[in-house]
Amino acid sequence: MHLSRNLLSGKRKYLYGLILLSFVSAICVAFSMTGNDDFDIARREVLLRRIGHELLLQSGDSTSRVLPVKKIAENEYQIRFENDLTFQPEFLVNTTQRVLTKDPLAGDYIVNVLNCGNSSVAYGYAISQNKKDDIVPCKGRKQPKACYMINVKFKPTGINIAKNGYLLGSLPFLAFVGFIFLRAVKPRRSLPEDDHNTSMFTLGSVLFDAKNRKLIIHGETIDLTGTETRVLRIFALSPNQTIERGRLQKEIWEDEGVIVGRSLDMFISKLRKKLELDPNINIVVIRGKGYKLEVGS
Repeated sequence: MHLSRNLLSGKRKYLYGLILLSFVSAICVAFSMTGNDDFDIARREVLLRRIGHELLLQSGDSTSRVLPVKKIAENEYQIRFENDLTFQPEFLVNTTQRVLTKDPLAGDYIVNVLNCGNSSVAYGYAISQNKKDDIVPCKGRKQPKACYMINVKFKPTGINIAKNGYLLGSLPFLAFVGFIFLRAVKPRRSLPEDDHNTSMFTLGSVLFDAKNRKLIIHGETIDLTGTETRVLRIFALSPNQTIERGRLQKEIWEDEGVIVGRSLDMFISKLRKKLELDPNINIVVIRGKGYKLEVGS
């Protein structure tokens, strides 16, 4: 028995350690992914500022600034300028394609040039990894000098989706696995080791084998559940004596963390049915107190 308990204890400690290690690994991976995302975002913003810089030079402006790139939504950024500018659509298309080839995650994207005053679209186009799906209208029409903002929206990549899915799904999954493991190795409550001499009871014509969870009545064997065995054993140790309801609930269910009043009534009812083969044995209700196992001669 001691060896079995030691092995069980070692197994539980191993599982606790495994689950803890899994959680720590998930957290480390999450931080690692976050760090990589931060780097990719910073690199992308530098590339977008490069596009703005080349547009200013093409417009003949070598002194005014490209304002800080603003992230306006997930995978969408805005390039802003200090002064008005003019641009050639063909130059803008070629510049974004050339610069964004240095962004490994920028496969498909949409570019919209907005008027600062009313956010109306002055020019827009879509670039795809599959060139035949590109949408690039009116490349030859030079745009008038004005205040413009350039919005660049990138299509989410499979890598980003996988990262988000992993981060969102890993912790609940690990918690579920941990719960299953702990429930699987939860030790079954057994009789105390010093009660070997009281694991067999004779109750009238009923032989109650608490160790093997069985009733033998007139040669017929009836199996008992673990909880039924624990309830009946308390009665068998004190036949014809009133057992308080609170004591039964405490001794049977306290270790489970939750005591449900109706559960006791249910198990009492099941025991009555299994004992009814002997009319001299019955579990009766003592109103306001508890129950009594009445054993006749």
